[in-house]
Amino acid sequence: MLQAVFLDRDGTINVERDYLFRCEEFEFISGAQQAIKKLNDAGFLVIVVTNQSGVARGFYSEQQVAVLHEFVQSQLKSYGAHVDGFYYCPHHPDKGQPPYRQRCRCRKGEPGMLLDAARDFNIDLTQSFIVGDKLADVEAGLAVGSVPILVRTGHGESEKDKIPSGTRVCADLLCAVDMICSKG
Repeated sequence: MLQAVFLDRDGTINVERDYLFRCEEFEFISGAQQAIKKLNDAGFLVIVVTNQSGVARGFYSEQQVAVLHEFVQSQLKSYGAHVDGFYYCPHHPDKGQPPYRQRCRCRKGEPGMLLDAARDFNIDLTQSFIVGDKLADVEAGLAVGSVPILVRTGHGESEKDKIPSGTRVCADLLCAVDMICSKG
């Protein structure tokens, strides 16, 4: 079984922008590309897991999410880095129209995206990590036995008081990756 680092997207990899879907508005948080390359070089699978309720709300389509993820992959390539898989939840429990308005197993803090990736890539979730800027990221990781790390970028500074005690907190993704690579 393989070891992975699950990464939230908005506020963790890129600068937080509400309902981001336009490539021209995407901006990496400083050090994010290097962090992903370090994970690649250390042999971790890098899996992005992101709630994208903008689909449910009608702000953008699933195709536009895919286009943005292709753009992110192309930008990482110039750093010699890559993401092994992108998983997203297009649902919202209260907003939008069916089939997107629903309670689901994939919206973080539920672990559905992590479970799907574990099945698809043969990942040992108990030997893996999740890095994100919200309590929902921490909850999804804890639900499957992965080690959660909260970053203070994005919403992290305001979320840090909500997370369970003992959860690791880092300034940003690069700091979190340095911690992961040093402790494994």
